[in-house]
Amino acid sequence: MVEDELRGAAVLVLANKQDLPHAMTAPELAVKLGLLSIRGHNWFIQSSCATSGDGLFEGLDWVGKA
Repeated sequence: MVEDELRGAAVLVLANKQDLPHAMTAPELAVKLGLLSIRGHNWFIQSSCATSGDGLFEGLDWVGKA
């Protein structure tokens, strides 16, 4: 995220497969992806399930407001 073109870009992570029993939680993903160390970017993790559509509109709504 150090490229000039990405300066100030919002970061959305869609945590898909949340319908599965061993899916990682949003806090676990934040740690694994190193999101807590990102400075200068708004980021958000949206739990989702693509087969049912759960969380997809919420994630896109966040991007629209970011």
